[in-house]
Formats: sequence, C-alpha cells, structure tokens
Amino acid sequence: MRNAFSDAIVAAAKADPRVLLLTGDHGYALFDEFRRACPDQFVNCGVAEQNMVGVAAGLAKAGFKPIVYGLACFVPIRTLEQIKLDVCYEELPVVFIGDGAGLVYSSLGSSHQSAEDIAALRAVPNIDILSPCDVHEMRYAMAHALRFEGPVYIRMGKSDVGTVHAAPCAAPLGDLLPARAGGGTRGTAFIATGSMVRSAVDLAESLEDNPVWSAPSIKPLNAGQVEALAREFDQVVVLEEHNRLGGLGGAVAEIVAAMRGPRARVLRLGIDDRFSRFNGSWDYLRREHGIDPDALRAQVLQSASEGR
Repeated sequence: MRNAFSDAIVAAAKADPRVLLLTGDHGYALFDEFRRACPDQFVNCGVAEQNMVGVAAGLAKAGFKPIVYGLACFVPIRTLEQIKLDVCYEELPVVFIGDGAGLVYSSLGSSHQSAEDIAALRAVPNIDILSPCDVHEMRYAMAHALRFEGPVYIRMGKSDVGTVHAAPCAAPLGDLLPARAGGGTRGTAFIATGSMVRSAVDLAESLEDNPVWSAPSIKPLNAGQVEALAREFDQVVVLEEHNRLGGLGGAVAEIVAAMRGPRARVLRLGIDDRFSRFNGSWDYLRREHGIDPDALRAQVLQSASEGR
C-alpha cells in the first residue's frame, strides 16, 4: 500500500507542478522517489504540524494542490482545529494522509497510537474519510483524492496484512466493495475497513459461509447498501482498528437505527474505549484490545447465539 501511495503522488507531481507534498519531518524513505523526481515540490515543514496545515491552506488558496503527510496521531489529531477551520470551513482542495493509524505504532505507547481519528473527523463537515485495506483500495482512494475537489483524509494502517481484492476497484465513492462472497441469506454479514478487512475475511472463512464487504470510504458511506444488508441478514458485524465509538461501526449503527421494520442487530468490534495498558508488538496490542483472531471469533459466536 505504501508503494502504491508513493507511486500515485510521484505521478501526480510529475503531471502537475502545482502538486506539493508537505511533511512534518516524517516519511523520509517513503519520499525518496518523490524528492528525486520533484525536489522543488517537496516541503518539510518540520515538527510543526498545526502550522503545516495552515501553510497547506494558504497554498491551496494560491492555486496549489497540497498533500499533507503525517502520523495519524498528529494528522488529524494534533491538527484537528486547523483542519476544521483552515481547510474544511473553506472547502479547500487539501489531501491529508494519516499514516500508522490504529495500533501500528504499538511500542511507542498511546501518544503514537491513533484510535480516534475517524471519530474526530466524522463530525467535521466537508471532508471525505477513506480507509483502504490493500494496494487496490489505496489506488482507488488516491485516484479520488488526487482530483483535488475538496478536503480528503486517507487513513493508512498496517500495510502488510495481505491483498484482499484480486483486481482493481471500480465503484462510486461511498460504496461497499465485496471482499468475500457468501452463500444464502440470514446469518451474519461482515463489514470491515482498513487492516481489519483481511481479519474479517479470515474470520468468515473459519465460520459459516459469510460474506464480507469492505468499506474503503467511511464518509461518505452508501446508506442504501447498509440498509439492504440489515434487511437481508440477522446480524451485521463491523470490524475496524479504531475505537468502537464513533468510527465505521458507529456510522453503520446510525444507519440501521434509523430504519423501520425488522432489521439486523449490529455488533461493533474494535479497539476498547481505553488507552493501552502496556507497550508491545502490534499482535500483542490486538490481543490486549480484543481484536485478534481468537477474540473476534469468540465475540461473533457469542453474539450470534444471543440473537437466536
């Protein structure tokens, strides 16, 4: 995924000198090719992320096309006010990249873990929130973002969990994309985003013949598709490497709660609503927060049995 991201921004910068890459003193190896190909379009704003967003807003007003890169704990969390007022209020064409979202920076502690970025931005008007799960979805996300039609946030989590889709993604922004086919109706359907799509596919294969849908776009989100799943299945399970509150699970639950008539129960599986107790590997923290394969399976089976 990171290579797909790098390839996309290099191609965009070569094609248009107005495309600028701003970084808060991060991502050096990732940007080696960009700096070789387009050195005059690379701006290191230093450890001053809030100022960097203001600089990007000014550049956008001057006709440039800024891409702002940072760790997700800094972009958007540290810079939320500037994103809200400097960029989204003005509806400026700025692309934000939040790298290392979720628990990826596990050994660096809660200061570098970002489990609230989706929730923080979902309540800010005029910004799209994208969360690709593999190289195909990253290309899909970058193709949308690099149109520079308005503010976009792309959430990059664990990038080496494996490819989900067998072919490039082509669908309107907001659509759920099929990640695994399932047979029949009723039972359980999975909706997942980012690194958890691979987990959802593996989980579905270990259970019944359950379908899995990927949500590369969290905002906008195709409410009609969610409603159709909620009418067709008894249970919709949402998986995300994000706090259970305010993320994709919250968005799905809001849609289903507004429906009339019979509808599925929604099980939201994500990071516990607390800070990590200990530092460790990514696999360790997934276990601590109950989103490792064994814990996910146990929660899905328990919920299904309670719903019968």
